[in-house]
Amino acid sequence: DVRKKLALGGGASGGAEAKSVNGLSFLGQTVNGVQPKELKGLVDEAKKRLGSGVAAMIAVAEDGKAAVVVGVTEDLVNKANAVDLVRTASEVLGGKGGGGRPDMAQAGGPDGSKADDALAAIEAQLAAV
Repeated sequence: DVRKKLALGGGASGGAEAKSVNGLSFLGQTVNGVQPKELKGLVDEAKKRLGSGVAAMIAVAEDGKAAVVVGVTEDLVNKANAVDLVRTASEVLGGKGGGGRPDMAQAGGPDGSKADDALAAIEAQLAAV
């Protein structure tokens, strides 16, 4: 699927480069033209690529709403909880809540213009673990 390749290979703000945050690999990305339901698959792919780390992807819809999915590799769920991280992002995006499992969680919010701020908030939370 072309959109999936584009989302994973770049073509979006933030690029697809993982960075080290507090000793953890973190890949945070805003992707355009991706349906919210496709985010989980993209985060799964990113987790596989990282091997060990945290992946967060935010899709911003044409109406400006944002969907966010956070994935944490199994070896790190005792350090970083995807549900906590996704709730942090959701708050920044103007949403409330979010849920899932410690290794994969999703949420949304009405203000997609704050997608980069939401990724920065996840990164800040990881820096504090």
